[in-house]
Amino acid sequence: MAATEKCPIGVFDSGYGGLTILSEIKKLMPEYDYLYLGDNARAPYGSRSFEVVYNFTLQAVKYLFGQGCRLVILACNTASAKALRTIQQNDLPKIAPDRRVLGVIRPTVEKLGELTRTGQIGILGTQGTIQSESYTMEIEKMYHGYSVYGQACPMWVPLVEYKEAESDGADFFVKKYIDELFGKSDGIDTVILGCTHYPLLYPKIEKYMPHGVNIIKQGPIIAESLKNYLLRHPEIDSMCSKTSTCKYLTTESAGKFAPMASIFLNEPVTAEQITLK
Repeated sequence: MAATEKCPIGVFDSGYGGLTILSEIKKLMPEYDYLYLGDNARAPYGSRSFEVVYNFTLQAVKYLFGQGCRLVILACNTASAKALRTIQQNDLPKIAPDRRVLGVIRPTVEKLGELTRTGQIGILGTQGTIQSESYTMEIEKMYHGYSVYGQACPMWVPLVEYKEAESDGADFFVKKYIDELFGKSDGIDTVILGCTHYPLLYPKIEKYMPHGVNIIKQGPIIAESLKNYLLRHPEIDSMCSKTSTCKYLTTESAGKFAPMASIFLNEPVTAEQITLK
């Protein structure tokens, strides 16, 4: 691909959840072209080790670079938590110093200062995101004196992917993890939904969340952050093609990916199966 050729913005997730981020990005910036890659064959990433998540994520980033993408969004909290920093600091300078990889954690944390009154923050996420303490570290860097309480929600992603998000059975697990979070502190006034699947459980999350608590959904925040990033970096923006297209790639069967992706995006999807290595 010629160096001057304009290319889509790459969006990567371990599976389907990043589609909730992509949906908001497309809504805010419909003129751009996007290339979504879901590593569905190896999902979920949440319980995998740092080394495995890093290796898988780097493979995906290199693949998207190979498709011409000069900007890649890790629309996955686990990949952002376990791989982003190493890729930015160690890999990009060697393999693609002129390209950029961005994550979802920092833009989300930046929003906290506008919302919290008590400085007590709850994080609902996968086991991998909570164990990484990436949110805690980012919050401590940005805000002095905030307290962070993490709660892993191992059943929430399966509820979404097995199409049980609206079932009565989902209520038990949604209430269970929210109760466990607030058992750690009843002063929490702002909760980050630290997994991109969780917006599909939002009606139930809102139902069981204590009254008056701010619930942060990442999609609109990441979309706004990306728009601002491109305004600040016209040299990157000028390389992005703008013909309002979106292509979907998956490491799983395309026939399996498309119907589930349609649920996340609320529109018909066609996909192409690829292999990462």
